[in-house]
Amino acid sequence: MNTKSLKKKWLIFSISGLVLTGFGLSLFGEASYLKNTDAPTWDWVLLGAAALVVFNSGLSLFGQGVIFRVKMDSDF
Repeated sequence: MNTKSLKKKWLIFSISGLVLTGFGLSLFGEASYLKNTDAPTWDWVLLGAAALVVFNSGLSLFGQGVIFRVKMDSDF
């Protein structure tokens, strides 16, 4: 791949990963709040599960962005 293509993928994956990671943490905070306010169990359980999915997706995307950055900086 050429450097321009790698840079574009690096930016997209890294920024998306950071946004999703932050959003996942926000969802987790909301699920914690719901749990502490005696909301119905399924409300905070489902929101907490969604928070884990979003957070882990963000970490995965960010990790892929790191891989693109390493490829961009190396001679491969």
